[in-house]
Amino acid sequence: MDRVAKLASQKAVVIFSKSSCGMCHAIKRLFYELGVGPAIYEVDEDSRGKEIEWCLMRLGCNPSVPAVFIGAKFVGSANTVMTLHLNGSLNKMLRDAGALWL
Repeated sequence: MDRVAKLASQKAVVIFSKSSCGMCHAIKRLFYELGVGPAIYEVDEDSRGKEIEWCLMRLGCNPSVPAVFIGAKFVGSANTVMTLHLNGSLNKMLRDAGALWL
C-alpha cells in the first residue's frame, strides 16, 4: 500500500493502467483531451505489478485497472471517472488538484 500511495502522490493525476486494456486507453485519452498530463504506471510492465494490482483491489478498484488518483486521493475506476466527467465534477477536481488552470 505504501508504494501505491507514494506513486499516487507524485503528480496531480496518476493512472494505474495495463498496456493491453481498452478502458485504460480510453481513460488516459480522456485526461489528455482535457489538457491533463497524468503520470501513468503500466502495472503489466512493472516487476511488482501484481503487488500493485492487489493494493488497488484492496482500495476498492475492481477490476484493478484503470485506477485513477487525483490530488493523491483515490477517485475510482473507469465508471467513476466517466460519471464525474459527465456530471461536470471532474474538471473541478482537476482544478483543485492543480492539474488544470482554466
